[in-house]
Amino acid sequence: MTLIDAVRAASARLEKAGVCFGHGTTNAWDEAVWLVLWRLGLPLDDLDGVAQRELTPAEQRAVDALIDERIATRKPAAYLTGEAWLQGVPFTVDERVIVPRSLIAEAIADGTIDPWLSAHTRRVLDLCTGNGSLAVLAAMAWPEVTVDAADLSADALAVARINVERHGLADRIALFHGDGLAAVGGRRYDLILCNPPYVNAQSMATLPPEYRAEPALALAGGADGMDFVRTLLRDAPAHLNDDGVLVLEIGHERAHFEHAFPHLEPVWLPTSAGDDQVLLLERGSLVDASASHT
Repeated sequence: MTLIDAVRAASARLEKAGVCFGHGTTNAWDEAVWLVLWRLGLPLDDLDGVAQRELTPAEQRAVDALIDERIATRKPAAYLTGEAWLQGVPFTVDERVIVPRSLIAEAIADGTIDPWLSAHTRRVLDLCTGNGSLAVLAAMAWPEVTVDAADLSADALAVARINVERHGLADRIALFHGDGLAAVGGRRYDLILCNPPYVNAQSMATLPPEYRAEPALALAGGADGMDFVRTLLRDAPAHLNDDGVLVLEIGHERAHFEHAFPHLEPVWLPTSAGDDQVLLLERGSLVDASASHT
Protein backbone atom coordinates (compact mmCIF):
# COMPACT_ATOMS: atom_id res chain seq x y z
CA MET A 1 0.00 0.00 0.00
CA THR A 2 1.28 3.44 -0.92
CA LEU A 3 1.02 6.37 1.44
CA ILE A 4 -1.63 8.06 -0.70
CA ASP A 5 -3.65 4.84 -0.62
CA ALA A 6 -3.40 4.87 3.16
CA VAL A 7 -4.67 8.45 3.21
CA ARG A 8 -7.60 7.54 0.96
CA ALA A 9 -8.49 4.59 3.18
CA ALA A 10 -8.22 6.65 6.35
CA SER A 11 -10.33 9.44 4.87
CA ALA A 12 -13.05 6.98 3.90
CA ARG A 13 -13.07 5.47 7.39
CA LEU A 14 -13.33 8.86 9.07
CA GLU A 15 -16.12 9.87 6.71
CA LYS A 16 -18.06 6.67 7.30
CA ALA A 17 -17.66 6.92 11.07
CA GLY A 18 -19.16 10.41 11.10
CA VAL A 19 -16.48 11.99 13.24
CA CYS A 20 -16.66 15.76 13.78
CA PHE A 21 -14.02 18.15 12.49
CA GLY A 22 -13.15 21.75 13.35
CA HIS A 23 -10.00 21.37 15.44
CA GLY A 24 -7.44 22.20 12.79
CA THR A 25 -9.14 20.55 9.83
CA THR A 26 -12.61 20.87 8.34
CA ASN A 27 -12.96 17.59 6.45
CA ALA A 28 -12.04 13.90 6.44
CA TRP A 29 -9.36 14.19 3.74
CA ASP A 30 -7.34 16.89 5.44
CA GLU A 31 -7.56 15.09 8.76
CA ALA A 32 -6.46 11.82 7.19
CA VAL A 33 -3.45 13.54 5.62
CA TRP A 34 -2.52 15.06 8.98
CA LEU A 35 -2.84 11.83 10.93
CA VAL A 36 -1.08 9.60 8.42
CA LEU A 37 1.88 11.93 7.92
CA TRP A 38 2.18 12.58 11.65
CA ARG A 39 2.05 8.88 12.50
CA LEU A 40 4.84 8.16 10.03
CA GLY A 41 6.97 11.07 11.23
CA LEU A 42 6.85 12.84 7.89
CA PRO A 43 6.57 16.61 7.17
CA LEU A 44 2.93 17.65 7.27
CA ASP A 45 3.27 19.94 4.27
CA ASP A 46 4.78 17.55 1.74
CA LEU A 47 2.11 15.02 0.83
CA ASP A 48 3.00 15.15 -2.86
CA GLY A 49 6.63 14.38 -2.12
CA VAL A 50 5.85 11.14 -0.29
CA ALA A 51 2.53 10.12 -1.87
CA GLN A 52 3.95 7.10 -3.71
CA ARG A 53 6.06 5.81 -0.85
CA GLU A 54 5.32 2.16 -0.04
CA LEU A 55 4.30 1.56 3.57
CA THR A 56 5.68 -1.38 5.48
CA PRO A 57 3.20 -3.70 7.20
CA ALA A 58 4.22 -2.20 10.55
CA GLU A 59 3.55 1.32 9.25
CA GLN A 60 0.15 0.25 7.94
CA ARG A 61 -0.74 -1.17 11.35
CA ALA A 62 0.41 2.00 13.09
CA VAL A 63 -1.72 4.17 10.82
CA ASP A 64 -4.74 1.90 11.22
CA ALA A 65 -4.37 1.96 15.01
CA LEU A 66 -4.31 5.77 15.06
CA ILE A 67 -7.44 5.99 12.90
CA ASP A 68 -9.06 3.38 15.18
CA GLU A 69 -8.29 5.59 18.18
CA ARG A 70 -9.61 8.74 16.50
CA ILE A 71 -12.91 7.00 15.71
CA ALA A 72 -13.31 5.16 19.00
CA THR A 73 -12.46 8.02 21.35
CA ARG A 74 -13.82 10.91 19.28
CA LYS A 75 -10.97 12.98 20.67
CA PRO A 76 -9.79 15.85 18.46
CA ALA A 77 -6.82 14.80 16.35
CA ALA A 78 -4.67 17.44 18.04
CA TYR A 79 -5.02 15.59 21.34
CA LEU A 80 -3.75 12.43 19.68
CA THR A 81 -0.78 14.15 18.04
CA GLY A 82 -0.05 16.60 20.87
CA GLU A 83 0.26 19.47 18.43
CA ALA A 84 -1.87 21.96 16.53
CA TRP A 85 -1.02 24.69 14.05
CA LEU A 86 -2.40 28.23 13.97
CA GLN A 87 -1.36 30.63 11.19
CA GLY A 88 1.43 28.21 10.29
CA VAL A 89 2.89 28.21 13.80
CA PRO A 90 3.05 24.92 15.77
CA PHE A 91 1.71 24.75 19.32
CA THR A 92 1.83 22.03 21.93
CA VAL A 93 -1.64 20.99 23.07
CA ASP A 94 -3.20 18.39 25.33
CA GLU A 95 -6.51 17.90 27.10
CA ARG A 96 -5.79 20.68 29.59
CA VAL A 97 -6.57 23.25 26.88
CA ILE A 98 -8.96 23.69 23.99
CA VAL A 99 -7.42 23.16 20.58
CA PRO A 100 -6.28 26.60 19.31
CA ARG A 101 -8.45 27.89 16.47
CA SER A 102 -9.24 31.49 17.38
CA LEU A 103 -10.15 33.72 14.45
CA ILE A 104 -8.32 36.53 16.23
CA ALA A 105 -5.16 34.84 14.94
CA GLU A 106 -6.21 35.87 11.43
CA ALA A 107 -6.70 39.48 12.49
CA ILE A 108 -3.20 39.49 13.98
CA ALA A 109 -1.54 37.85 10.98
CA ASP A 110 -3.44 39.84 8.33
CA GLY A 111 -2.74 43.21 9.94
CA THR A 112 -6.47 43.85 10.44
CA ILE A 113 -5.87 45.23 13.93
CA ASP A 114 -2.88 47.38 12.95
CA PRO A 115 -4.85 50.56 12.07
CA TRP A 116 -5.87 50.84 15.73
CA LEU A 117 -2.29 50.52 16.94
CA SER A 118 0.42 53.16 16.89
CA ALA A 119 4.11 53.75 17.46
CA HIS A 120 3.22 54.04 21.14
CA THR A 121 1.66 50.57 21.37
CA ARG A 122 3.74 48.71 23.92
CA ARG A 123 1.57 46.50 26.14
CA VAL A 124 -0.77 43.74 24.97
CA LEU A 125 -2.90 41.35 27.02
CA ASP A 126 -4.13 37.97 25.83
CA LEU A 127 -7.00 37.21 28.21
CA CYS A 128 -8.26 33.61 28.41
CA THR A 129 -4.98 32.63 26.80
CA GLY A 130 -5.46 28.85 26.95
CA ASN A 131 -2.35 27.31 25.42
CA GLY A 132 -0.86 30.75 24.82
CA SER A 133 -1.19 30.73 21.04
CA LEU A 134 -2.57 34.26 20.62
CA ALA A 135 0.05 35.65 22.99
CA VAL A 136 2.79 33.99 20.97
CA LEU A 137 1.36 35.19 17.65
CA ALA A 138 1.01 38.74 19.01
CA ALA A 139 4.61 38.75 20.20
CA MET A 140 5.72 37.51 16.79
CA ALA A 141 3.63 40.06 14.88
CA TRP A 142 4.62 43.08 16.97
CA PRO A 143 8.27 42.67 18.04
CA GLU A 144 8.25 45.94 19.98
CA VAL A 145 5.50 44.96 22.43
CA THR A 146 5.48 43.00 25.66
CA VAL A 147 2.60 40.58 26.15
CA ASP A 148 0.80 39.45 29.27
CA ALA A 149 -1.22 36.24 29.05
CA ALA A 150 -3.84 35.37 31.67
CA ASP A 151 -6.15 32.45 32.38
CA LEU A 152 -8.31 31.11 35.18
CA SER A 153 -6.97 27.59 34.57
CA ALA A 154 -3.60 26.80 36.11
CA ASP A 155 -3.50 23.70 33.91
CA ALA A 156 -3.91 25.83 30.78
CA LEU A 157 -1.14 28.17 31.92
CA ALA A 158 1.18 25.19 32.32
CA VAL A 159 0.64 24.41 28.63
CA ALA A 160 0.99 28.09 27.72
CA ARG A 161 4.37 28.15 29.45
CA ILE A 162 5.50 25.22 27.29
CA ASN A 163 4.57 27.17 24.15
CA VAL A 164 6.10 30.44 25.31
CA GLU A 165 9.38 28.63 25.94
CA ARG A 166 9.03 26.58 22.76
CA HIS A 167 9.07 29.77 20.73
CA GLY A 168 11.77 31.50 22.76
CA LEU A 169 9.51 34.27 24.05
CA ALA A 170 9.85 33.93 27.81
CA ASP A 171 11.51 37.37 27.98
CA ARG A 172 8.50 39.06 26.32
CA ILE A 173 5.47 37.09 27.51
CA ALA A 174 4.46 37.01 31.19
CA LEU A 175 1.81 34.58 32.46
CA PHE A 176 -0.83 35.45 35.05
CA HIS A 177 -3.25 33.19 36.90
CA GLY A 178 -6.65 34.53 37.92
CA ASP A 179 -10.27 35.24 37.09
CA GLY A 180 -10.70 37.61 34.15
CA LEU A 181 -9.01 40.98 34.37
CA ALA A 182 -8.51 40.53 38.11
CA ALA A 183 -5.58 38.31 37.14
CA VAL A 184 -3.50 41.30 36.04
CA GLY A 185 -4.17 43.60 38.96
CA GLY A 186 -4.01 47.28 38.04
CA ARG A 187 -2.13 46.86 34.77
CA ARG A 188 -3.29 48.81 31.73
CA TYR A 189 -2.90 47.92 28.07
CA ASP A 190 -2.91 49.37 24.58
CA LEU A 191 -4.58 46.22 23.24
CA ILE A 192 -6.54 43.44 24.91
CA LEU A 193 -7.19 40.26 22.93
CA CYS A 194 -9.82 37.89 24.28
CA ASN A 195 -11.27 34.63 23.01
CA PRO A 196 -13.49 33.92 26.03
CA PRO A 197 -15.93 31.14 26.88
CA TYR A 198 -18.96 32.23 24.84
CA VAL A 199 -20.94 29.11 23.87
CA ASN A 200 -24.54 29.44 25.04
CA ALA A 201 -26.13 26.75 27.21
CA GLN A 202 -28.36 25.36 24.48
CA SER A 203 -25.42 24.93 22.13
CA MET A 204 -23.27 23.43 24.88
CA ALA A 205 -25.90 20.73 25.39
CA THR A 206 -25.67 19.63 21.76
CA LEU A 207 -21.90 19.79 21.16
CA PRO A 208 -20.37 16.79 19.35
CA PRO A 209 -18.07 14.52 21.40
CA GLU A 210 -14.93 16.14 19.96
CA TYR A 211 -15.91 19.47 21.53
CA ARG A 212 -17.06 17.86 24.77
CA ALA A 213 -13.56 16.41 25.06
CA GLU A 214 -12.28 19.96 25.58
CA PRO A 215 -12.33 21.77 28.95
CA ALA A 216 -15.89 23.09 29.43
CA LEU A 217 -14.43 26.01 31.41
CA ALA A 218 -13.01 27.40 28.18
CA LEU A 219 -16.25 27.03 26.23
CA ALA A 220 -19.37 27.51 28.36
CA GLY A 221 -20.59 31.10 28.55
CA GLY A 222 -23.83 30.68 30.46
CA ALA A 223 -27.43 30.83 29.29
CA ASP A 224 -26.78 33.32 26.47
CA GLY A 225 -23.01 32.84 26.23
CA MET A 226 -22.33 36.33 27.56
CA ASP A 227 -21.57 35.71 31.25
CA PHE A 228 -17.82 36.29 30.99
CA VAL A 229 -18.24 39.02 28.37
CA ARG A 230 -20.49 41.09 30.66
CA THR A 231 -17.82 41.25 33.33
CA LEU A 232 -15.09 41.86 30.77
CA LEU A 233 -16.82 44.84 29.15
CA ARG A 234 -17.62 46.32 32.55
CA ASP A 235 -14.01 46.09 33.72
CA ALA A 236 -12.12 46.69 30.45
CA PRO A 237 -12.01 50.52 30.51
CA ALA A 238 -10.02 50.46 33.75
CA HIS A 239 -7.43 48.25 32.06
CA LEU A 240 -7.14 50.08 28.72
CA ASN A 241 -5.02 53.13 28.04
CA ASP A 242 -6.86 56.14 26.59
CA ASP A 243 -6.44 55.00 22.98
CA GLY A 244 -6.61 51.32 23.84
CA VAL A 245 -8.82 48.76 22.09
CA LEU A 246 -10.37 45.42 22.91
CA VAL A 247 -10.56 42.68 20.27
CA LEU A 248 -13.14 40.07 21.22
CA GLU A 249 -14.22 36.81 19.63
CA ILE A 250 -17.86 35.75 20.10
CA GLY A 251 -18.25 33.05 17.45
CA HIS A 252 -21.85 32.51 16.40
CA GLU A 253 -23.25 34.54 19.29
CA ARG A 254 -23.75 37.92 17.57
CA ALA A 255 -27.51 37.95 18.23
CA HIS A 256 -26.93 37.29 21.92
CA PHE A 257 -24.16 39.89 22.03
CA GLU A 258 -26.31 42.60 20.48
CA HIS A 259 -29.22 41.75 22.77
CA ALA A 260 -26.97 41.93 25.82
CA PHE A 261 -25.17 45.13 24.77
CA PRO A 262 -27.61 47.22 22.69
CA HIS A 263 -25.74 50.47 23.44
CA LEU A 264 -22.46 49.30 21.96
CA GLU A 265 -21.40 49.93 18.37
CA PRO A 266 -18.51 47.56 17.70
CA VAL A 267 -16.35 47.40 14.62
CA TRP A 268 -16.80 43.93 13.12
CA LEU A 269 -13.56 42.52 11.75
CA PRO A 270 -13.52 40.32 8.62
CA THR A 271 -12.47 36.69 9.06
CA SER A 272 -12.55 33.52 6.99
CA ALA A 273 -15.65 32.46 8.96
CA GLY A 274 -17.54 35.68 8.24
CA ASP A 275 -17.68 39.29 9.36
CA ASP A 276 -19.69 38.83 12.55
CA GLN A 277 -17.54 36.65 14.81
CA VAL A 278 -14.73 38.98 15.90
CA LEU A 279 -15.31 42.55 17.01
CA LEU A 280 -13.24 45.53 18.09
CA LEU A 281 -14.21 48.08 20.73
CA GLU A 282 -12.36 51.30 21.48
CA ARG A 283 -12.03 52.30 25.12
CA GLY A 284 -13.98 55.48 24.49
CA SER A 285 -16.97 53.62 23.11
CA LEU A 286 -17.02 51.31 26.13
CA VAL A 287 -16.98 54.31 28.47
CA ASP A 288 -19.70 56.10 26.49
CA ALA A 289 -21.92 53.02 26.36
CA SER A 290 -21.54 52.53 30.10
CA ALA A 291 -22.45 56.17 30.75
CA SER A 292 -25.53 56.08 28.48
CA HIS A 293 -26.68 52.78 30.00
CA THR A 294 -26.58 54.21 33.50
